[in-house]
Amino acid sequence: FNSEEEAIETIYAGGIHDGDVVVIRYEGPKGGPGMREMLNPTSALAGMKLDKTVALITDGRFSGASRGASIGHVAPEAAAGGTIGLLEEGDLITIDIPNYAIHAHVDDETFEERRKSQKPFESTFKSGWLSRYQRMVQGADKGAVLKQ
Repeated sequence: FNSEEEAIETIYAGGIHDGDVVVIRYEGPKGGPGMREMLNPTSALAGMKLDKTVALITDGRFSGASRGASIGHVAPEAAAGGTIGLLEEGDLITIDIPNYAIHAHVDDETFEERRKSQKPFESTFKSGWLSRYQRMVQGADKGAVLKQ
C-alpha cells in the first residue's frame, strides 16, 4: 500500500487474510512526511482478529500500543528509493524475527526491472517547511534528522 489510508480501507473491506504481510510504504521521514505512527492499521488488524496471523511492515513507525508482528522504521524508505518501494502484490516475504531479517523472495533481475520503471517520489508539498523537511531529512536509520 502506498499510504496508511489505503491499507486501512482494504483491511476494513476484508481484503487481508491469515498469512498475509501488509506492506505500507511512503510513510517514513521523507514520505510521510515525518514518520507517521501506524497504530490505526495495527488496531484495524486486531479488530478483524488478524493481529496474530498477519504481519505489518512499514517505513513508518509504531507506538508501544501496537500488537502483532509490527516491523517499522524500514530504511531506506520507499520515498528515498528503498527496496520497500519495489515490492508488489503477491511477492512472498519471509520474516525471521530471531535473526532480525526480512527477505523478499524476488530475484535481483526482477527488482532491477521494477527499479527502472519506478516513478520517483513526488511530494504534494511544493513549498514551505514540510517541503524543506522532505528534501533535507535523513532516513530513520540516521535518526530522521535534517542533513547538515
